[in-house]
Amino acid sequence: MNRVVMNFLVTEGYVDAARVFERESGTAPGVDLDQITDRMEIRKAVQSGDVEQAIERVNDLDPEILEEQQELFFHLQQQRLIELIRGGQLAEALEFAQLAEALEFAQEYLAPRGVDHPELLEELERTVALLVFEDVRASPLADLMDVAQRQKTASELNAAILASQSQEAEPKLPNLLKLLVWAQKQLDEKAVYPRVENLTSAELVEPPPADD
Repeated sequence: MNRVVMNFLVTEGYVDAARVFERESGTAPGVDLDQITDRMEIRKAVQSGDVEQAIERVNDLDPEILEEQQELFFHLQQQRLIELIRGGQLAEALEFAQLAEALEFAQEYLAPRGVDHPELLEELERTVALLVFEDVRASPLADLMDVAQRQKTASELNAAILASQSQEAEPKLPNLLKLLVWAQKQLDEKAVYPRVENLTSAELVEPPPADD
């Protein structure tokens, strides 16, 4: 159980909690905790829209990640284009310059990779199509401007960094809890047994006594 908890703390990037848990439980994290800090700062950079900084930092951490994963690199460049378009809407005085820069960026960085990887062409076309709309947030492609799009890209990059460090992309604990809930539902139809009613406390609740 201690290893499962440590796996969750490491995968989700809770560095301080992982240090405390290591000290109190004696459970080794199995990874350099300083690397977790780097990974979390990279993820936060994407989440805040600073994709260029994220690319620079991941290349400092391990340049082979983006060299070997072209689809990930495409998605990061795609997110950079989205951020350029987003920036073009912040001030009318800069709008035309920003959109021209965004179009030039798409032609230089995204189009060649779309040709090399046909499965990415649709994503490229949707992203470049944002340039057509005066108000992209009212367009059919508004989902690309949503915070969830940043999170999607950040999660993909985070998983790649974890894989490069021989770590699991997803923590074990949430899946184990889902399995527990599923198993209890199956047992509810067949038996009376002590149940875990509250997943936070994990306290077993004894079943009511059977009627005589």
